[in-house]
Amino acid sequence: QVQLVESGGGLVQTGGSLRLSCAASGRTFNRYTMGWFRQAPGKEREFLVSINWSGSSTYYADSVKGRFTISRDNAKNTMYLQMNSLQPEDTAVYYCVSDPYGSKWNYWGQGTQVTVSS
Repeated sequence: QVQLVESGGGLVQTGGSLRLSCAASGRTFNRYTMGWFRQAPGKEREFLVSINWSGSSTYYADSVKGRFTISRDNAKNTMYLQMNSLQPEDTAVYYCVSDPYGSKWNYWGQGTQVTVSS
């Protein structure tokens, strides 16, 4: 079992930056591919980015490519999402995920709210 806890969300102005963190506990953190999703009010959950176990491979959705950067520190059992040039349409609850199988993910965090004001 893996427990994921996100932090770092908050309110930011358009063009600003935030860094989200995802702290993992439980089974060996560094064995799993991890990623981030978000869900805006009234919209479906959206995949943003994933990172493999070593951090050597990443995959970004077009909506965040060039603005968001994923990274991980296996020694700290923590994954990060650096978000720059934030826009109001980035307002959503952001979820940390781990251990994909097919198009699904085994483990989800509780989410952290990001609000971008115009």
